[in-house]
Amino acid sequence: MAKPNDGKRSLWVGVAIIAGVLVYAYGFTATEVDLARIRDESRQERLVNIVRALARPDLVEYDQAETVTELEFRIPCPSNREAPTPSSQDRYIQATPPCAEPRAEVLLEGFGFPANQTVRLALVPTSQVELRLGDVRTDSTGAFAIDVRLPNRPADEPQMILARTTEPSGSPRLTQTATDTFDKIIETVFLALIATTFAIALAIPLSFFAARNLMKDITSPLANVAIGVIALPLGAGAGILIARLASELSSSATSNSLLAAGGLVVVPYIAWWLLRQGLPSEDDGRQAGVTRWARQGLLVGLAFLAGIIALYLAADLLQVAGDWLAPRLGVFDFLGTFLSTVGELLEFGTVVIAAVGGAGALVMVGNRFGHAIRRHLPTRTLQLLDVPLAMAAGAVVSLLIAQVVAWFYQLTDSPRILWIPVGVGGLLGLVIAARSFRSDNVKVGLATYYLTRTVFNVLRAIEPLIMAIVFVVWVGLGPFAGALALALHTIAALAKLYSEQVESIAPGPLEAIRATGATRLQTVVYAVVPQVIPPYISFTMYRWDINVRMSTIIGFVGGGGIGFLLQQNINLLNYRGAAAQILAIAIVVAAMDALSSKIRERYV
Repeated sequence: MAKPNDGKRSLWVGVAIIAGVLVYAYGFTATEVDLARIRDESRQERLVNIVRALARPDLVEYDQAETVTELEFRIPCPSNREAPTPSSQDRYIQATPPCAEPRAEVLLEGFGFPANQTVRLALVPTSQVELRLGDVRTDSTGAFAIDVRLPNRPADEPQMILARTTEPSGSPRLTQTATDTFDKIIETVFLALIATTFAIALAIPLSFFAARNLMKDITSPLANVAIGVIALPLGAGAGILIARLASELSSSATSNSLLAAGGLVVVPYIAWWLLRQGLPSEDDGRQAGVTRWARQGLLVGLAFLAGIIALYLAADLLQVAGDWLAPRLGVFDFLGTFLSTVGELLEFGTVVIAAVGGAGALVMVGNRFGHAIRRHLPTRTLQLLDVPLAMAAGAVVSLLIAQVVAWFYQLTDSPRILWIPVGVGGLLGLVIAARSFRSDNVKVGLATYYLTRTVFNVLRAIEPLIMAIVFVVWVGLGPFAGALALALHTIAALAKLYSEQVESIAPGPLEAIRATGATRLQTVVYAVVPQVIPPYISFTMYRWDINVRMSTIIGFVGGGGIGFLLQQNINLLNYRGAAAQILAIAIVVAAMDALSSKIRERYV
């Protein structure tokens, strides 16, 4: 006896089948599936030609030698026509009939020619001006047959029918296409390598901020968080100002290489000494007054300034050394160019380092100040103090967001970009402060986790092709733009993969290390890193493989690599050249897969 549910199940199965048919029927219409195009003979012929061209990549070429085979022919036939004498040569042509009237059709046959070669037929009259009769391709045995129409060139003397063929001779050599393909595939591999290694340096530390199991337990008092938020842009601005001052101070030394080298030895030592004198101890943090805090802050600031000056000196020395070595290293001149470029990058990045360092230093100072006031003020006073601090922090964040929006949309209205954001941010800070009366601790870790994840998701949503277009406008055509685009996308992709691996580690070692009283940094180093090294290696090799294949598409918009060459050949319908690039890509991908397999087998 059938159960009532069986009928309902059958009904739902039938409805699902009908819905699936409807979906796929509409999908066929949306994707314009047209089998009539497949049966089109002209399309089939073009497809066959393309496939055959792709099967013969343009890699090797020979010197070409032209061979001419002659046949004596009369127009018109003479009165005393004789039977033609059979040819005793290995390669010959014959005409049927052996002579003919002007404008008559004649069957020309050839034997002993190279197989599958084009033969150009021409008539040489008494004027010695060649008249083209037609082209024909030999079969697999080297024979051909073609009907040609004779020109109106009567003459009493014999005329000549010529059969010209171009045949390879000498030793094979690489074509220009093969040479260009080799250069570009090497460029592609290193483009992907630079992008991947640069991305690793940022993706690994960022991945820990995107791991929920590491960030969910991190909390901080509201006052400390608010002070840190306010100190962050102030510290970044101070770092930029210090970088400008350091640049001016170091410019006098960079005019003399010996003076710059001496400064590079002395200045870091001075920076280290100032930093040791300026960093407060735990006892200083409990007992220090305003004077001691001011003195320590001044010493740390001077140490920071000295460190930035040392970076500028190092950048200048690298550029000078690279420019001096490049013309003297011969075939290794790229080493000198590398040093010079690293110096330029260091000089360019020193401002960023100063901004990040200044922001971090001021946030740390603000955090210590927050802990100090919490030790000296009663709880009720701290709760009241949280309100203005939270409102000020909210106003700062809202104002920064408004300035970014104003820059994008070119807004200049002061109320919209200044007062309204400050008011909205202050109101949000007031709400947060009101909620903190129950619990003074703010879940800073989760906020950082969600912010980091959001940034990664946005970056991964933007295709590297779009990023490459932007970077091509910025740095120009070439592999540098492609490397920047791939690196930016790889940072987000690898950081996501790394963070998910951190989230899946065994919790036992993590809890054991925490139980010993280890700091968060020690917990990461001794409990997290040993568990994630093997998958990190695997993910990194896989991403390098992806970047090699993705650089092919990057090249279509001028991002360098073999994709640029592939696009040119496709646009020019040079499918044999495109086949050479496709073959090179396949070989490199297969080689990288074998390499990554060996590395995973050994370390993973």
